[in-house]
Amino acid sequence: MTPNNKIVILLPDGIGLRNFAYSDFQAIGVQENFEVVFWNNTPFDLTQLGFKEIKIQNSKSHPLTETYKNARKQIELNLNIRRTKDSVYNTYRFPFSYATTLKALKSGVTQFLSITHSSTFGLKRIRHKIKQEERKTLYYHQCLETLQKEQPAMVFCTNQRPMTAIAPLLAAQELGIPTATFIFSWDNLPKATMVVETDYYFVWSDLMKKELLFYYPYIKEEQIFVTGTPQFESHFDTNKLLSKEVFFEQNDLDLNKKYICYSGDDVTTCPDDPKYLEDVAKAIRELNQKGHSLGIVFRRCPVDFSNRYDEVLENYKDVITPIAPLWKKIGDGWNTVLPTQADIDIQMNTIAHTELVVNLGSSMVFDYVAHNKSCAFINYDVATKKISDWSVKKIYNYVHFRSMPNKDTVLWIDSPEAIAGIIEKAIASNSLVIENAQKWFEIINQHPPQEASKRIWEGIKTIISKE
Repeated sequence: MTPNNKIVILLPDGIGLRNFAYSDFQAIGVQENFEVVFWNNTPFDLTQLGFKEIKIQNSKSHPLTETYKNARKQIELNLNIRRTKDSVYNTYRFPFSYATTLKALKSGVTQFLSITHSSTFGLKRIRHKIKQEERKTLYYHQCLETLQKEQPAMVFCTNQRPMTAIAPLLAAQELGIPTATFIFSWDNLPKATMVVETDYYFVWSDLMKKELLFYYPYIKEEQIFVTGTPQFESHFDTNKLLSKEVFFEQNDLDLNKKYICYSGDDVTTCPDDPKYLEDVAKAIRELNQKGHSLGIVFRRCPVDFSNRYDEVLENYKDVITPIAPLWKKIGDGWNTVLPTQADIDIQMNTIAHTELVVNLGSSMVFDYVAHNKSCAFINYDVATKKISDWSVKKIYNYVHFRSMPNKDTVLWIDSPEAIAGIIEKAIASNSLVIENAQKWFEIINQHPPQEASKRIWEGIKTIISKE
């Protein structure tokens, strides 16, 4: 009897495209004699990449699932505060909306459930309710039909957060097909973003494994595979690197200048981002007056289509050149803005051809250290804040920053006046900061980083041989 080698990769939303469709993940699976089929809930046509896909036609969750999911998050954050005596978990809550009667009703029910179910037993009941409601949907029954027809050896979900992943995974479990999910981002577990429950979990690092066991005590150690993330693999693929001349010509950059990258944040993470960009632009002008020849490449956050930077870009066009991310906007929500293969290449070349990155606390620190370059974190509040109770302190207090090996892992920009000096220092030499950032990268993501996809396939092999 031939062994079943069909692996279904569930793409509940576009977030997984970058890691699993635009990396070597699929090619490695095929090399390992797997039949790789994408169960695709994104608007992208993966057959254009030569992949086998099953399109999900009707990914409609039960009307009550969203409320139960939101209550689950609130309850998990309540329990985390209780267990750790640490109020940082309050900062992961989103404000409730009362904009319409329906939103007000949902908010009220969510709050009621989170007050009445904030115990381990209460959480268990909510988790059970989510499964119960999802099993009643047409979507769930269509998923059962698809899986009965496809008969895969395993279903692997690319992201633990979307509600649209619940029904397909429940259907697989109903049919005795092993399931796994990949934890998508380095900051996800403390934020209580787990929506699905699978037989196995794939994580970035030993640190993330510890977090998973801590925040989700019902998960056992033998259910977890430490693999790293395919997110950083592209940085080690030198075939995609353009020469400096070609990259500069394509993007209207001046070959006589050295560039730093300003990497923008979304409006929620950093409402004052345009002001920070302006402060950096002023510092670059100041350095150029001293005889330097510098410029800024501005890469905005891919899900930020606002016009909030327009004025700064216009006023400082002598020093700022925007290179827009090549993402496609297919709908209205932030999760309908989807990455493209071309954007991975442009991001990697931007990093290769700039000296360092400046931003507010993003994982770009790891993208840059993969190229042996440093990162400067903005660490001051502007005088006239867009939102009065927003502060950089809130950002750097998040749990994922506690994994930093020491303060000299990035360059800290503590005031606008300090920017010029820090950029000058970074361009001259920065070996200690780069060394520490590399240590942080090793804590955050299993090394060598370029072998994450291989390790994921090894994990899949282990699971199906067990089953």
